[in-house]
Amino acid sequence: MRLILVALLALCGGSRALCQTPASLSASQTPAPYVVRDHYTKTEYHVKMRDGITLFTTVYAPKDTSRTYPFLVTRTCYSVAPYGPDAYRPAIGPSRSFEESGYIFVYQDVRGRFESEGEWQEMTPHIDHPTGTQHDESTDMYDTTEWLLKNIPHNNGRVGILGISYPGFYTSASIIDGHPAIKAASPQAPVTDLHDNDDAYHNGAFMLEANDFYGFFRPQKNPVLPAKPTPLPEVDADAYANDLATWEPLSKARALINNPYFDDQSNHPNRDAYWDARDISRHLHNIHAAVLTVGGWFDAEDLNGPHSTFESIARQSPETSNRLVIGPWFHGAWAAVNGERFGDIEFGSTTAEYFREKIQFPFFEHYLKDVPDPGLAVATVFETGSNQWKTYSAWPPAGSKPKMLYFAAGGKLMFTPPPPADGASAYDAYVSDPAHPVPEVSYPHSAGPPREYMIADQRFAAARPDVLVYETDPLTEDVTFAGPLRAKLHASTSGTDSDFVVKLIDVYPQDFSYPDMQPKPGDRPKDVLDSPVIMGGYEQLVRGEPMRGKFRHGFYKPEPFTPNQPELLDFSLVQVNHTFLKGHRIMVQVQSSWFPLVDLNPQTFVDISNAKPEDFKPATERIYHSAAEPSGIEFQALP
Repeated sequence: MRLILVALLALCGGSRALCQTPASLSASQTPAPYVVRDHYTKTEYHVKMRDGITLFTTVYAPKDTSRTYPFLVTRTCYSVAPYGPDAYRPAIGPSRSFEESGYIFVYQDVRGRFESEGEWQEMTPHIDHPTGTQHDESTDMYDTTEWLLKNIPHNNGRVGILGISYPGFYTSASIIDGHPAIKAASPQAPVTDLHDNDDAYHNGAFMLEANDFYGFFRPQKNPVLPAKPTPLPEVDADAYANDLATWEPLSKARALINNPYFDDQSNHPNRDAYWDARDISRHLHNIHAAVLTVGGWFDAEDLNGPHSTFESIARQSPETSNRLVIGPWFHGAWAAVNGERFGDIEFGSTTAEYFREKIQFPFFEHYLKDVPDPGLAVATVFETGSNQWKTYSAWPPAGSKPKMLYFAAGGKLMFTPPPPADGASAYDAYVSDPAHPVPEVSYPHSAGPPREYMIADQRFAAARPDVLVYETDPLTEDVTFAGPLRAKLHASTSGTDSDFVVKLIDVYPQDFSYPDMQPKPGDRPKDVLDSPVIMGGYEQLVRGEPMRGKFRHGFYKPEPFTPNQPELLDFSLVQVNHTFLKGHRIMVQVQSSWFPLVDLNPQTFVDISNAKPEDFKPATERIYHSAAEPSGIEFQALP
């Protein structure tokens, strides 16, 4: 999904009609098409780096040479296509406002990708103090900046850089010890630490669907033009049924796909030196450019990256102008749609347009052109549920404090801990069977996680016998969760390993409905477009994360469970900013599979990538909720 979205959007370079023509505009209000070649001249270059290799770089410069312009750079592993001096992108830059204002737009293939020389590395390890011809993404951006300043006329001496997803990583890496001319940077949905709730692993669980169809990062003998990625073989459009029927150990899947990217992910289930070297958050020091980090609450791929990036810059570069924006968006949606709704959920305003015009554009205009300071808050965060933009002087909000929601007998969810009378035998149990795993959505879908799973209705899961459900009474006042979210489970398994998936859910009142109950084309899967959305009793997923139990004591060294012995699992559900409105209920679901979003845990302590069919066994899972062994969710409550 990350590949498909970024390759298509390329910062909206190929499909920004959605950005420029919001649904709210009538035909008479629709802006006239902006023809790039009428206003910009495209030139292609091979820019030499300090070690002698050249990086393919495309420059779109304004035809109006009566004034000077800043550079706005995007560095990508997804290709700067189209290639050829007369082949123009239909749109350049992150939005039309940038095109009309005037920038020198620069796109560059990073090392080892397409028309650039060199060898590509997954999440290029950063070198803190490079010498001589040593190079990483920071030095490549430094050398590129030097070349641009000296060779591209009519520049004003200032440089900005931005990118979404993997290009977000290149943005973060490029500003460490950055060139003095780099004044503004926006890492957006930046891949930051693949083993820490970004694309590859979430709490030690392998995110199968996010990785199983990428043939994109095979070694290349450059220069070479882009080719389509090769997916794993599929026999039908139902990924759940297909993957379950053809399930093989990951080692066999690797042979089928012949994809080093997939191999790198699945060959390193434990946290190790491979992942440590590729964690860019450890190196975000000596950053002098102003930074605007952007993410989405419903980003199925890089949910944690923006938070980790923002927090790491705050710690390691405390003098940096450091801002965070999180909206109600899927991966990259802020660059592609108007953001008024996602799936079945409406947000009450065109949130992505607001970001593009009121935050992103003024940010770059100020730092690159001396337009007056827009006075952006340190954190501009959309509060789902209440559907409001909120601004804060810090994130998480200053003064917020941890608070618990506890599981209780009878499927209750309480703000008070279990009473001492609840003995150690107070638990709920279910049988998890790898042959019948819990799917992530209620409808069939093809390869790749359906992006709306992060906000989807969970009523189907609540009806399964292998899913525990805990729920509050209808709320008598609004309750806001703002900041880090953690699951704290006292659990046991009859196996020697198990996954535990915890989902936080907003249950709508039975009489709830939107004014317009009809689905809108493109918002829901085709097979359900014919029926109105029944929002009364809707169980909206707010946040859900898996935990691979063998890593409960740390991700570097897995440990088996002692069968039926309760242990504490304390793990991250990343972050939220959601208000459960008065009259709604808060629900938590607990299960031990989430397929094929997450690979199957055999529930025996083995190397999962080489597990044999006989290793996959049903297990009885217990979730305890006594005074001595409480379970629940810890959230940050506003003061």
